[in-house]
Amino acid sequence: MTVTAYTLAVVLNLFCVFLGYRFLFRPAPAATGYGVPADPAGDAGAYLTIKGLRDGTFGLVGLALLAFAGTRAEAWFMLCVAVVPLGDMLIVLRHGGTRAVAFGIHFATAVVVLISAGLLFLV
Repeated sequence: MTVTAYTLAVVLNLFCVFLGYRFLFRPAPAATGYGVPADPAGDAGAYLTIKGLRDGTFGLVGLALLAFAGTRAEAWFMLCVAVVPLGDMLIVLRHGGTRAVAFGIHFATAVVVLISAGLLFLV
């Protein structure tokens, strides 16, 4: 159980770092994958950069907590951070994205993050 909990937490945090990188350096495809296409050359550029910075920071903070504060701190972090993909789901639905992306990507991510938190609490 411990290996699974650590592995899932590390994978989720690295995925956040990857998403942050993608939004910072490949914002148009990243926005399309998010579920709400946006033009980084237009007014959306700053918001796409903010999203990249947010996601990358969540990943780095998660990795730091796991490495230096332990599984309990990481579990609480994951529990709190699960709000983000739920909010992303609502954003996609509100701004014309598909239900498949909203639920298949963002809601599913929230569920996996909550599972990760639960596993970390058990370690």
